[in-house]
Amino acid sequence: MPGSELYEKFMALHTREGGFVMPNAWDGLSALILAEAGFEAIGTSSAALAATLGRHDGLHAISLDEHLDHARLLGRLTGLPINGDFEDGYGETPEDVAGTVEVAVDAGLAGIGIEDSSGDAERPIRDFDDAVLRVRHAVDAAKGRIVVTGRTDNFFRGNPDLDDTIRRLTAFAEAGADVLYAPFPPDLAAVRAIVTAVAPKPVNIVVSPADGKLTVAELQAAGVKRISLGMALYAHTIAALEQATKSLLAGDIASATNGITFARLTELLNQTPPNS
Repeated sequence: MPGSELYEKFMALHTREGGFVMPNAWDGLSALILAEAGFEAIGTSSAALAATLGRHDGLHAISLDEHLDHARLLGRLTGLPINGDFEDGYGETPEDVAGTVEVAVDAGLAGIGIEDSSGDAERPIRDFDDAVLRVRHAVDAAKGRIVVTGRTDNFFRGNPDLDDTIRRLTAFAEAGADVLYAPFPPDLAAVRAIVTAVAPKPVNIVVSPADGKLTVAELQAAGVKRISLGMALYAHTIAALEQATKSLLAGDIASATNGITFARLTELLNQTPPNS
């Protein structure tokens, strides 16, 4: 599908009544399970991808090529629009970010996130002007071929300032970002404030506000158009594995091996699109 058509298809999910839920996959089988369940788009998760490789997230530990290959796999197996959680755009300069957007388009991604994290523990959030310029370069490179999400990581990178978060998101929107995103706002009031500030552009929320898990209906009632899961589903799976190992150590083989069958795994793998 040409980039402009993919953009229109993916963007339409963000603008329809109620929006949509976009879970994040971490490997081929998880993507197939999400697709079979009926989800209409899938996101990558830089944190989950890094964890599967034994690395830390947000420190440039995953290369652009690795993330592109991962995103291509999810798209090839499912045939669904894939949104790339591409950290800070894989580049020190705004021009580098534009280059990342170009290769993401070439790879067939439907969306890409550009965040203001720096990967530098001493200066985790980029300066305002630099962050905005990076989003602007991403939008200019996108040219209506890929959905650009402008993201600020203030809330979990040591700057829990709602006013500054809204200032950044508003500037990203004015720079042309299609979707706005600030992970883990403190509460529902902050969610509503963000939605109002960047309207009519759609807002993504990961899981829920920091003060408690809400339902999909509650988030949609607050005006959220896209709900992502980040690494939550991966963490849920790893928790089950951790519990299974405890059962095995206790001598309970039955509990430790009570998982998906090989027949079910084969059934899922047989559902890949014919042209994949």
